[in-house]
Amino acid sequence: MASPRRFAPSLLLLCSSMLVSAPLAAQAPAYDLIIRGGTLYDGSGKPPVVGDVAIKDDRIVAVGKVEGEAKREVAAKGMAVAPGFINMLSWATESLIADPRSQSDIRQGVTLEVMGEGWSMGPMNATMKRQETERQGDIKYDIEWTTLGDYFGWLEKRGISTNIASFVGAATVRVHELGEGDVDPNPEQLGRMRALVRQAMNEGAMGVGSSIIYAPGSYAETDELVALTTEAAKCGGMYISHMRSEGDRIEEAVDELIEISRRSGAPAEIYHLKMAGRSNWGKLDTIVKKIEDARAAGLRITTDMYTYTAGATGLDAAMPTWVQAGGLEQWIERLKDPAIRARVAEEMKKPGSDWENLYFGAGADKMILSGFKNDALKPLTGKTLAEVAAMRGKSPEETAMDLVVEDGSRVGTVYFLMSEDNVRKQIQLPWMSFGSDAASQAPEGVFLKSGAHPRTYGNFARLLGRYVRDEKLIPLEQAVYRLTTLPATNLGIKDRGALKPGYYADVVVFDPATIGDRATFEKPHQYSVGVRDVFVNGVAVLRNGEHSGATPGRAVRGAGFNRCS
Repeated sequence: MASPRRFAPSLLLLCSSMLVSAPLAAQAPAYDLIIRGGTLYDGSGKPPVVGDVAIKDDRIVAVGKVEGEAKREVAAKGMAVAPGFINMLSWATESLIADPRSQSDIRQGVTLEVMGEGWSMGPMNATMKRQETERQGDIKYDIEWTTLGDYFGWLEKRGISTNIASFVGAATVRVHELGEGDVDPNPEQLGRMRALVRQAMNEGAMGVGSSIIYAPGSYAETDELVALTTEAAKCGGMYISHMRSEGDRIEEAVDELIEISRRSGAPAEIYHLKMAGRSNWGKLDTIVKKIEDARAAGLRITTDMYTYTAGATGLDAAMPTWVQAGGLEQWIERLKDPAIRARVAEEMKKPGSDWENLYFGAGADKMILSGFKNDALKPLTGKTLAEVAAMRGKSPEETAMDLVVEDGSRVGTVYFLMSEDNVRKQIQLPWMSFGSDAASQAPEGVFLKSGAHPRTYGNFARLLGRYVRDEKLIPLEQAVYRLTTLPATNLGIKDRGALKPGYYADVVVFDPATIGDRATFEKPHQYSVGVRDVFVNGVAVLRNGEHSGATPGRAVRGAGFNRCS
């Protein structure tokens, strides 16, 4: 039997040397991105810490001292790093169709647009689609969707830079079944309206949004709103409302919102809390007490606001709702009748008995005309109603009615109604979040055909610059909390609104020393400054202050998604 084969010592050494010197297989970086050395405001409201944020795919995977390498690193020393901001009241419904970049909001750090103030982009029937197409202003588009879920999918497919979410509009559901008249639903109609809410909740709606200061939403009585909101509550949704009054009858309006919350079982939020009209400025303490008492009793009542003393809506808010019954076209026809015009003019001159008269609250010299669809009227953009009335040699009341008829629209209007002192006090309320109540635009193209409220470009930067840094009303960590974790919690959104491992990588990097608004009422189309980088679902949308062109935005769906049929 032959003896076993043995290797020579020199051959063993050679093999060993080869094993040691063989190159290791290249390892991929552990992360896609590391934001290094920033001052981290994690959304909790706690004081910030200096650290890193690591991102892999669309998620945050590490926060703090991050070891390892990334495909890309961003130096953030001296910069604030925060979760992406949530715009609790966005009207980017159409502006994202015209321009998916969402420039005016992205450049302020907004990564989620929450829509649905009374009106939502679904559900729509054939009549609604026709009417909405005919009423379109500067932005033209085909309505290729029917339900709210369809709209989400349609926008996602086209590509958008921000994430989106929406309430289902109480007025939308009402018009779907009842039209635009001042009528009450019968039991069968109300049953169908409730079913539409359930459907929208199953498609991802955040709850029911109402705007009951304006027709046709104002025609809904409390019981109707309770019924619709009850369906949302069953699906984990909330109620959010532009209340019936923000001025003369604001106490009763808050009571109604609290009642709807209590009876439906849904949390509730007040859109853009304000005391409108000088005679109502002293009511803030009373309203705050009502909200605090309701919260102490176990109801979750919250609010949001914009950081300006003027609101923006249409000339419909200057006229009684009875003249608007049946919709825009019937309103315009009635305004051609001399007898009706005389009655409307008289009612415009005094507080509304059952409607909110913003014309009376502001006055013609404090109303800036901001949006026309008729090219012949666009030169009037930026002028006050009083100025246009003087130009035409007519009363402001007659002029307002003429403009609605001539433009074939509600005519976009800015109303100066609020107190700066109240704005400051409201910013300090711990249950206050923030919304622009505006589209997300750019100072170019179709957007320059009309004016804008400066909140379009400056609402969030104004908060962080003027009121937080300069006036020191609240600490920066508290402001970030109320732009991120607070609204995300109120909405019931999972895995967004905080810098935490496992959360979606919606992140903003900004300079606390320079962030600020630039838009004014005279020159509103101006970007804010101070936001350097914005990431949406892990993708850089803003780099060094410039838009990358990326459109990684998604629909963010509510708690009832796919479980509330």
